[in-house]
Amino acid sequence: MSSKGKDIAEGSSRSSSAAAASDHHQQQQQPLSRYESQKRRDWNTFGQYLRNQRPPVALSQCNSNQVLDFLRYLDQFGKTKVHVQGCLFFGQVEPPGPCTCPLRQAWGSLDALIGRLRAAYEENGGLPETNPFASGAIRVYLREVRDSQAKARGIPYKKKKKKRNLIKANGDSSNLPLQQ
Repeated sequence: MSSKGKDIAEGSSRSSSAAAASDHHQQQQQPLSRYESQKRRDWNTFGQYLRNQRPPVALSQCNSNQVLDFLRYLDQFGKTKVHVQGCLFFGQVEPPGPCTCPLRQAWGSLDALIGRLRAAYEENGGLPETNPFASGAIRVYLREVRDSQAKARGIPYKKKKKKRNLIKANGDSSNLPLQQ
């Protein structure tokens, strides 16, 4: 008989809320998904970054300026070569040789990071209205990073077009868009 069943059979004073807490604890011991692990690691890293500021910044006082500073701080650990305007290889998709242009965080990495931090903020009690990761300033910064990296590599960023619903008209094999 399980300990829970034994406690109930013996008239234990163990409360149902304690049993529920024990069940909840057992569920938390399952390994986290890759996304959840990354989100937790990113959240802890951002918290550490705020604590290391002089003076330290409380999460409740954090705004988009600290988030932007954090994103710029992360650039020093980037692995993506971003050619500057004066570089011979600026705008070339596959440069023929090395150059001294800086390594930066890739736009896609920053975009994914902001998505995880945005979710973590709200999961940790933050209100959606005050979420610094959802600020317009962050969206503008990410757009600028995306555009500048695309220009530096000579690859224009093309937004994926949404697929439109298509129907067949009276058995005709041609597809026509829905009229609204």
